[in-house]
Amino acid sequence: QVQLVESGGGLVQPGGSLRLSCVASGFTFSTYVMSWYRQAPGKERELVAGISSAGGFTNYADSVKGRFTISRDNAKNTLYLQMNSLKPEDTAVYYCNARRLSEPTRDYWGQGTQVTVSS
Repeated sequence: QVQLVESGGGLVQPGGSLRLSCVASGFTFSTYVMSWYRQAPGKERELVAGISSAGGFTNYADSVKGRFTISRDNAKNTLYLQMNSLKPEDTAVYYCNARRLSEPTRDYWGQGTQVTVSS
């Protein structure tokens, strides 16, 4: 049974930091591209950051470059998102995504964790 379980969300003041984690099980984590997405109320889900299967390549949305860092530990089947200098516009539900690009392709989602940036 595939599971992606996010944690680490919460309420933080502007300028603060949070570290999200996503623990994966039920599939070969090290062969999947992993990403963080977010969805704010009334908006579409958007890509925040992605990381290649071995961790050697990362990409970020322009809105989070220089503030967020995505990483992974394949030995622990865990994905991370370090979020610094948080802004109110970062408020959203953050989702972990696992994607296998080779056939048969697969696409898995976590249940999401709420991040609220407010004073």
